[in-house]
Order: sequence, then structure tokens, then C-alpha cells
Amino acid sequence: MLESIGYAAAYTGVGIVLLVLGFYALDLLTPGHLGRHIYEDRSVNAALTLAAGFLGQGAIVFTSIWTNATSGFGRALLYTVVFGVLGVVLQAIAFLVLDLITPGRLGQHLTDATFHPASLVSAAVQLAVAAIIVASIWP
Repeated sequence: MLESIGYAAAYTGVGIVLLVLGFYALDLLTPGHLGRHIYEDRSVNAALTLAAGFLGQGAIVFTSIWTNATSGFGRALLYTVVFGVLGVVLQAIAFLVLDLITPGRLGQHLTDATFHPASLVSAAVQLAVAAIIVASIWP
């Protein structure tokens, strides 16, 4: 049981680091400080996009662990790191592509304090990219 607790702690540690990496990637793509937009300015738009990114990243981490755990701890942890980082990068690229193909500046829409439908589209893109990555991991 202690071994399993150690594995859980290691996977969780990697998962948290990947969530933080995803947070900073989105923070770089939006003007200002993302945390302030959410917690001080109460931007539902920023919160919705970040929440979708977190859920997508969590799905990628879960799938990496679930599908590779029987191949050994080291291999499963490596898959988790590699696919987790890939998820952050591809979600950021999808954000930039969405920004290019839609009017206005997506980052600006997502930091508005009043609701903007672009946040729903952005959230859907974050989850769709994660689903594609999950499908590529799943055996």
C-alpha cells in the first residue's frame, strides 16, 4: 500500500505541475494577469476558459496514467509528462488559431468582466484538443 501511496503522490505532483504550466500558458495568451481577471475582476470568461483547460489537462493526465500503469511506474510517469506537456502546447496553439480565425482579440474577450460567448467557444476548443490527445493515448 505504501508503494501505491508513493505512486499517487508522484502522479499528483506531476499533474499539479502540468496544471500550473497550463495556467501560465493561458496567462501568456491573455492580456494582464489571468488570476486577477478571475479572482479580482470576476471574469467568468477567463474562469470558463481556464476551467476547461484544467479539465482537459486532467483528462490527459488521467488517460496517460490509466493506459500505461501496467507497463511500470517510470514508463507511465514519462507518458504522463510527455502527453501532459503536449496537451499544454497544443491547447495553446489551438487558442492562437482560434484567435486568428475569429474577429477581435480572443485574449481581450476572455478578460472582459461581462460574459462574452467567445469564452464558450474557447472552452470548447480546449476540451476538444484534450479529447483528441486522449483518443491518441487510448489503446
